[in-house]
Amino acid sequence: MDRCVVRRPIQEVKTEKIIGYELFFQGGSETLYEQSESVAADAIVEFFMHNSHKKFSDKALFITFTPSLLFRNAAKIFEKDKVVIQIEDSLMTHPLAMPMIKKYYNEGYIFAINDFQFSPKYLGFLDYAHYIRLSVKENMTDQERQSLENVIHMAQGFGKKCIATDLNSKAAYEAAVELGLDYLEGSYIAETFTTKAEKVDYMEGNFFQLVVAVAKDEPNMEEIEEIVSRDAGLTYTMLKLVNSAYFALRKRTASIRQALMTLGIGQLRQWVYMLSFQKEQTDGSEEMLKLSFLRANFAQALVPHISDCPISKSEGYMMGMFSTLSYMVDAPMEELLAEIPIGDEIKGALLGGGGTVGNMYNLIICYENANWKQCTALANELGIELSTLSQLYIDCVEEVNGIWESLTTDYDRPDEEKSLKGESDSGEHIEDVLR
Repeated sequence: MDRCVVRRPIQEVKTEKIIGYELFFQGGSETLYEQSESVAADAIVEFFMHNSHKKFSDKALFITFTPSLLFRNAAKIFEKDKVVIQIEDSLMTHPLAMPMIKKYYNEGYIFAINDFQFSPKYLGFLDYAHYIRLSVKENMTDQERQSLENVIHMAQGFGKKCIATDLNSKAAYEAAVELGLDYLEGSYIAETFTTKAEKVDYMEGNFFQLVVAVAKDEPNMEEIEEIVSRDAGLTYTMLKLVNSAYFALRKRTASIRQALMTLGIGQLRQWVYMLSFQKEQTDGSEEMLKLSFLRANFAQALVPHISDCPISKSEGYMMGMFSTLSYMVDAPMEELLAEIPIGDEIKGALLGGGGTVGNMYNLIICYENANWKQCTALANELGIELSTLSQLYIDCVEEVNGIWESLTTDYDRPDEEKSLKGESDSGEHIEDVLR
């Protein structure tokens, strides 16, 4: 049986920060939890044992535990502060569940209750839960809404945090915010990560690594290329600059390396210096940039597994990287893509087109949203095994998490600004283009 896993972010309402990720498992064409309890437990334990060395998140993972998973001590695979044990009906009705939950609770593990309801079996577990998870529908009747409000007020009165799940539309998202839930989860959350701005956002840690790289006496262009290529904001801004009338290229370029060669180290340092001032005017979303980086790596990894794929790995990378641009700057995707010379196949895919590349892009989105039925259909059409798809995703998540961990390291280099300011030239300046 093919099995897949995907993570979905959980966002705090007040701060808009991501506090953790729920892991979704799939077996066959539907959720793995719809299989028999023992089959689900075997599959999940096997998955974690084979991937125990991989880091799926720098934040807590919310995982639904079946009775078998709990009794096999599967939670011990994780550090106590890195897992939230989600319990649901199958666990609550098990006669040995309460002693096990008390044991884990006393050891410091955190619990969440799925689809909480007003009934004795749910209330009996309430003392041990830190979170309760509630499904918020897009169109609720007055009675359903009142019932949900009562549960939220009761739970928050007991000091529990409420997580709204299944927020897959704007209507459901707005309903959850209006109801006063503490956290939000669903495919629509990605569209709320950033407030659109006049300038493209980029990751602060990434930017400071770029500052360090260009300030060296002999900058390493391969290192600079690697830094720029993992940030959608930096890539888009640099390509837009290099393809502007200022440089008057005979042929527009979508190559990061060629763009760096066109700029040259002197103008590259000026560009970075100008960005250092612009950074103070914007508050980029780390999660959206991380999502674009993950999509880029995932798309690049998929290309070799698609027979006669019309795009290269680097083009697949660009497609994933630029897929979030419309969330990062206040402009339609059509207008943004017109600024940079990427291939028609990529443009078509990002604008909702079909074909091989369009199907590959849709596969990435369906996988993110745990839309297993559509994901299976697209994977079959592209000739990709679901087991391969899952492993590629896991590997990409690990790579992104590893890089992001290095990007969030604090930097304190007082001489960097001086090094940048020391560069001088004559004639026109890039500032005129950036303004």
